[in-house]
Amino acid sequence: MTDTDDDVDVVQLNAVYEGFFRIDRYKVRHKVFETGQWSGELDREVFERGHAVSVLPYDPNRDEVVLIEQFRVGGYAAPNLSHWQIECVAGIIDDGDSAEETAIRETREETGLNVTNLVEAYHYLCSPGGSSETVRMYCGQVDAANAGGIHGLEHEGEFIRVFSVTADEAFATLDDGKINNGMTIIALQWLRTHRDELKRKWASG
Repeated sequence: MTDTDDDVDVVQLNAVYEGFFRIDRYKVRHKVFETGQWSGELDREVFERGHAVSVLPYDPNRDEVVLIEQFRVGGYAAPNLSHWQIECVAGIIDDGDSAEETAIRETREETGLNVTNLVEAYHYLCSPGGSSETVRMYCGQVDAANAGGIHGLEHEGEFIRVFSVTADEAFATLDDGKINNGMTIIALQWLRTHRDELKRKWASG
């Protein structure tokens, strides 16, 4: 199917909730496969929370990954998952800021570390069935020698534990099922594929 506005007809669009986030209700129809005819009208809600970046901080010289752990209300509300989530760095892109600027700022705020290089891994939709949110995912070069402590902005309710592990330990944690948020799973799988390339490119002699 071609990706054009001619494939979609928005019959009605209303904001049904506006708070910290926004929910829009669409009445929409779209062209269907094979026939090219219009579907029936679909009622759908879309969760609007802006667009985000994520950063997996990686030290190629120590071959260490810096991860964070923090309370997540979604993990608390979900059945059989931990409300303490092991994650990579992430944050919403503010109006007027670039994704790269946000990635550097969020890494400093959430880990206390400075990013010296960034490589973009993916740009993807988090949950396309019900949210417009996208994540622009990076791997960022850091010096993990002093990674640790509690970071984040207290006035934003952030109490973030920072720790570093070897890349192999991070992959083992992933394989053991101890990481259960998609953003961090995707980032670590990407690093597993590209680690040798990053070490050649970033590691000092």
